Amino acid sequence: MKTHTITKGFFNPISLTLLIILLGIITGLYFLGIINISFLVTLIIISCIITNSIYIADQWEKAVVLRMGKYKGLKGPGLFLIIPIIDKVHLYIDQRVRVTDFKAEQTLTKDTVPVNVDAVVYWTVWDVEKAALEVQDYEKAISYIAQTGLRDIIGKHELSDLLQERDKIAEDLQKVLDMNTNPWGITCQTVGIKDIVIPPALADAMSKEAQAERERRARVILGTAETEIAEKFAKASEQYINNPVALHLRGMNMLFEGLKEKGSMVIVPSSALDSMNLGAMGGLISLAKTNEK
Repeated sequence: MKTHTITKGFFNPISLTLLIILLGIITGLYFLGIINISFLVTLIIISCIITNSIYIADQWEKAVVLRMGKYKGLKGPGLFLIIPIIDKVHLYIDQRVRVTDFKAEQTLTKDTVPVNVDAVVYWTVWDVEKAALEVQDYEKAISYIAQTGLRDIIGKHELSDLLQERDKIAEDLQKVLDMNTNPWGITCQTVGIKDIVIPPALADAMSKEAQAERERRARVILGTAETEIAEKFAKASEQYINNPVALHLRGMNMLFEGLKEKGSMVIVPSSALDSMNLGAMGGLISLAKTNEK
């Protein structure tokens, strides 16, 4: 958290320029003999007090003003004045969206797996008065609450949930943070899980498990494909039982596809040659290929 003390108001360009001008005028009057030394000192003190009443807050800031130690109000952005000595600017509060990194190291999940989790929270101050009066150091408080909440959520989930449901876990953590920071005038807009680190031995075991699962699925898919192919062949065979001409044409097509490339050789069971009458067709195709040469 970036906070500013009263020195920001005293050393702003306007107050510093005005102080230099007043000191120059007072010094000139003294050397001209218009004022004496006691009056000179008095004017210098008055000039310092006047210039110290001028403050500037940036566009994204609000200045918290205290009067005699009590909350007086907010000033800014831009140029504003306070009553010297009586009032003071306690701090400047940035109202832009800010980010805080936090982590949970060696935290046990529900299934007793130690993990390191890195996360980030985006938050903003929407009520400056509450942020100034309700909590001393709200950035540190947000960091501690975020770490505690993250550890608590990790302990309630198994490792598989942490790895597969990052968005849901981040959303749950954001709700926890928002519930705790809203009374301070602060809202946590977004929480992101940057990284989840697990032990190397466990990572290797999970990798082998995933590989074995992929191989199992591949074999199941292959078996399913074989079953479907067998069913298709069974249906096709029903069409050829009482239609020998169709079976013969199919055999001719298969033989042609096997022998249409030069130098190819097709091994066909003798029973298939007899049942599909492919012997003569094979001889004719071989003779045709010989004649082409």
